[in-house]
Amino acid sequence: MRKYILGGLGITLITFSLFSLGWKSPIEKKVRKRTPTEQSIYDHYVSDLYDSLHVEDSGLRMEVFERALTGFYNLKNAGKLSGTKSVISVADMDMLSSSKRLWIIDLDQKKVILNTWVAHGQHSGADKATQFSNVNDSYQSSIGFYVTGEIYTGKHGKSLRLDGMDAGFNDNARSRSIVVHGASYVGQGTINALGRLGRSQGCPAVAQELANTVIDTIEGKTVLFINSSAKQYTSRFLDEHVAADFAQLKVLTPLPPVTVTIPES
Repeated sequence: MRKYILGGLGITLITFSLFSLGWKSPIEKKVRKRTPTEQSIYDHYVSDLYDSLHVEDSGLRMEVFERALTGFYNLKNAGKLSGTKSVISVADMDMLSSSKRLWIIDLDQKKVILNTWVAHGQHSGADKATQFSNVNDSYQSSIGFYVTGEIYTGKHGKSLRLDGMDAGFNDNARSRSIVVHGASYVGQGTINALGRLGRSQGCPAVAQELANTVIDTIEGKTVLFINSSAKQYTSRFLDEHVAADFAQLKVLTPLPPVTVTIPES
């Protein structure tokens, strides 16, 4: 008798297992895979935009630009950026400080507003930044996506607050007072004297004479992307599918079909 009870229990368990494997929650989220055509349209758009900006000769690499653009669309989609501005700023810390490694770009106008120098933190490296931190008093730069905040006047004069968007990489920017400001040690004179720019306490400092222009251009919830391959970096704002979907809706929406009436003969 015990044998039959165990046998019946076994059949019941097998039946339940098969039912469980075959059952899907009615609220389970379906992940839509992008078709090759959709992806190629977005890739073509990014490539065309990059070429139209003519930034390759000034050192902005395609892969860095694509990262910045992907973050821009993700942040736009998340409602974290201005609804009226299409400005992105890219600082590539893989380049030497003596190079003009900051680009400010208007995506709608498809033009580079400014390409200039930007400093990194004292403890991030000499001419090249190789160390990055999100810790107070580290005097190191922080990589990742920032959203520009409000303008204020501080010890460096007109300055611009930044909010770091990437947890663990730059989200302590406010508490660290990481801001955009002008500095006398950023410019050709310092490069001539030291062979590199001077260094900040972690802020992306720009030339004193350009500070007002930079700040007025990028203030008010635009994106600043600080790039480096020296540290393993991940970000939820580098989702290419989200970027492509948003660009498809806002930029790449096809024209409606045209109805042609052919007169009867």
